[in-house]
Amino acid sequence: MSRVGESTKNETKESFQQKIWQILALIPEGRVATYGQVAELAGFPKMARAVGRTLSKLPHGTQLPWHRVLNAQGKLSFPLESAPYKEQKNRLEKEGIVFLNGKIRLADYRWRP
Repeated sequence: MSRVGESTKNETKESFQQKIWQILALIPEGRVATYGQVAELAGFPKMARAVGRTLSKLPHGTQLPWHRVLNAQGKLSFPLESAPYKEQKNRLEKEGIVFLNGKIRLADYRWRP
């Protein structure tokens, strides 16, 4: 038996997730966005951490460009030199994005829709 409000909560969660995925799909090759920027563009300002949680639950092998999202300092959020860190960095470098001292210059590569 479901509780009152449970359906609405699940629909809201799915709506949030779908909006995040829609924004993610728009980020062009060679550009990046921050978690906060994705949240804001999706209509959920101040929910950068929720964007991170949503991206962490993407299915393995997804075609969505998850690698184009990073933190507000222009750094990758995975632990340095971990397998996911290396994968994200490699994907970004293949798109022509340059890292300087472990960071991406957002002034140069930030997506501006």
